[in-house]
Amino acid sequence: MKLFNVYNLYDVTPVSAKGCTITDVKGQEYLDMFGGHAVVNIGHANPHYIKAVTEQLQQLPFYNNSVQNPLQVEYAKRLGQISGYEDYSLFLCSTGAEAVENALKIASFQNGRQRVIALKRGYHGRTSGASAVTDNPAIQSLYNRVHKVIFVDVNDTATMSRELETQKVAAVIAEPIQGTGGVHTPNPEFLKTIEDMCHQTGTVFILDEVQTGFGRTGKFFAHQWVGLHPDIICIGKPMANGLPCAGVMIAPQFDAVKGRLGTTFGGGHLEMAAALSVLDVLVDDKLMENAKAMGDFLKEHIPASPRIKEVRGRGLMIGIEFREPIAPIRQKLLYDKHIITGAAGMNVMRLLPPLCITQAECYTFINALKSLL
Repeated sequence: MKLFNVYNLYDVTPVSAKGCTITDVKGQEYLDMFGGHAVVNIGHANPHYIKAVTEQLQQLPFYNNSVQNPLQVEYAKRLGQISGYEDYSLFLCSTGAEAVENALKIASFQNGRQRVIALKRGYHGRTSGASAVTDNPAIQSLYNRVHKVIFVDVNDTATMSRELETQKVAAVIAEPIQGTGGVHTPNPEFLKTIEDMCHQTGTVFILDEVQTGFGRTGKFFAHQWVGLHPDIICIGKPMANGLPCAGVMIAPQFDAVKGRLGTTFGGGHLEMAAALSVLDVLVDDKLMENAKAMGDFLKEHIPASPRIKEVRGRGLMIGIEFREPIAPIRQKLLYDKHIITGAAGMNVMRLLPPLCITQAECYTFINALKSLL
């Protein structure tokens, strides 16, 4: 048997990592400016994380959700305290796409409606409902397209209001910063209008913080820069720093009904031990503050060039839009400068480094990019 060939792979084979540095099978070190796609927020091989995971692995790696799991209870409590959502409830699952699927399902159960409004350029995952609300026909099969989804342009308040006024929409789902869509941030007034109109029309307001959450932008959630208070928050990628862990944070007005939601692996003992250690490191090492400081530093020092159209984003979620395809630049950064970066479309370089990145490491990237430009 061979692998189902669905990924474009670079000729790099990592075998170890520490902090923001990855080492490949040949002993070559790489500066990680992508964090495993915004997953490794606290850095690779953090000692506190390794200790917590190792101890739990030696005791009880997994049992399903038919028994008491005090780690889940402790995690929900601490997540509520750190994020400022102590009155919300938490449903644990395994992936961000699974979190989105359950969020949409909860919304439809709540108001008995089917239609969902999503934003153009948005990305929410590759499972059925998640891909249906993702503005990318290339990942939607005919099976996915049966969902009743309306796509609205970012910042198009008039169309959004008109659709919500029908009172036939189950939910609006949005990212506070669109990652895959190019690191675009909707206007705060637009997001506030969505929130207000959702409350007025019985529509559920869902924010997808799978990529933007857990300190990436300098606050625990990106929407907290705007002062939003959504009904449902989807979380995922960085929760367990590489172990599969995700969740849905649910406002108190939603009733939990036995049997409606379920998961086999969500909230497993190993993942919960890892996730608790992530919260420890985020707070103790002041990584949210570092994300803001290093993000500001990067944006300020990215070299001026006629080849660069715009630099945007917040904290350590940065998009550098070029006036040309970025694939050759990213390949030179990877193979010549040994720096891993991400992309969002053809022209946007996406930076999502671990939140523990240092100023010296930022300079390494800045100087490398400057030399290529």
